[in-house]
Amino acid sequence: MLHTDIPARLDRLPWSRWHWRVVIALGVAWVLDGLEVTLVGSVGGVLERPDTLGLTAAQIGGAGSLYIGGAVVGALVFGRLADKLGRKRLFLATLVVYTLATLATAFSPSFAFFAVCRFVTGLGIGGEYAAINSAIDELIPARVRGRVNLAINGSFWIGAALGAGVSLVLLDPRVLGPVWGWRGGFALGALLAIAILLVRRDVPESPRWLISHGRADEADAIMARIETEVSAQHGPLPAVTTRLSFVQQAAPTIRQVADVLFHRYRRRSVVALSLMISQAFFYNAIFFTYALVLTRFHGVPEGRVALYIFPFALGNVLGPLLLGPLFDRVGRRRMIGATYVLSGVGLALTGAAFMAGWLDALSQALCWSAVFFLASAAASSAYLTVSEVFPLEMRALAISVFFAVGTGAGGFAAPWLFGLLIETGSRGAVAVGYGIGAALVIAAGLIAWRYAVDAERRSLEDIAPPMGSGG
Repeated sequence: MLHTDIPARLDRLPWSRWHWRVVIALGVAWVLDGLEVTLVGSVGGVLERPDTLGLTAAQIGGAGSLYIGGAVVGALVFGRLADKLGRKRLFLATLVVYTLATLATAFSPSFAFFAVCRFVTGLGIGGEYAAINSAIDELIPARVRGRVNLAINGSFWIGAALGAGVSLVLLDPRVLGPVWGWRGGFALGALLAIAILLVRRDVPESPRWLISHGRADEADAIMARIETEVSAQHGPLPAVTTRLSFVQQAAPTIRQVADVLFHRYRRRSVVALSLMISQAFFYNAIFFTYALVLTRFHGVPEGRVALYIFPFALGNVLGPLLLGPLFDRVGRRRMIGATYVLSGVGLALTGAAFMAGWLDALSQALCWSAVFFLASAAASSAYLTVSEVFPLEMRALAISVFFAVGTGAGGFAAPWLFGLLIETGSRGAVAVGYGIGAALVIAAGLIAWRYAVDAERRSLEDIAPPMGSGG
């Protein structure tokens, strides 16, 4: 039997410079993902040119699906390893995989090579989701966990804006131009990842994970260093009286994990799955093909597509930042339900306006911005939910399972489906796709409103006691 006060010590810490460093070092995973996805979206029209890779719309959508497929596989493989080997080892390893694959993408000579690189890049990003979400939730105080997690997930759109800006500059004929500009964008992404890798080395292993693996001395040493730094900024820390007792055990078997997911927390699993599937379809359907919509239906020149991502990205960044505090104050269940349902209604209305021909390129981008102000907070809350409602010993694996299943079902098919719908040249066909996405998130929102966990301001161990909990 192990007895520890480390969870309570972590939760009672005031917000400090140390927390900011952790958030920046780990949260940039979403910046990288946003950069990757936006680069492909922004250069989608360029990649159709015969003097680049000469891809079809279906191939561009297919490459997006392969990226998602790689993320699914990466989440499952690296998520399991993050529970076994530790958060830090994995969030370093996954960043290395991402960096090498992104750099290789810049040298793609053909669709086949490009597609393989997209798949391997997805491997790294998928692994990042599992390792990073676990580490962040285990290091951030309970009282602000919701707003911090949402803000970090929303940073995807900082990467999106960065990707749009990079592509806009590099595709300019006065800089690199279309033929070489898209390659330069991926090379810059790899350089950014190398810089992040250097910063991330200083982030400690999760003390919670160390305790669960019987490494109490290491956990106490890390915790003491954290407390010394925080108290130097804020003064003496309040005493802690709460202690957790649990039985140390090996990493849970797949059978034990299945028992938790399908029996002990079956209702939580249904909520998590519905949230992940719907947001994955919703986002990937729009974002992997937005460039094709702008060029095919609104006549936007391929070199100007990136301009329209800025209002889109702004809405996505502001949503989690402004709505995030409400997830800690009003509550998880109410806010998740409200943001999902309202974003679905917004997308349905946008689809109807698009089909009726009422939107031009600018108004289309502004409608997307308004819809995704809500949808960004909703999608971020899906990752928050999955990461905080399952036990410590299987947290990374739970994140990876729901990310994999949800993204595989909702995200893998979406870019391919929308690529086919866009190729028909029919506004009605594309609007049907929007309608499917809207229906999925509305249904998920109603499920969350009824069954989601009221996890706000509660310790992770209170929400889901360790699998070996002794009381």
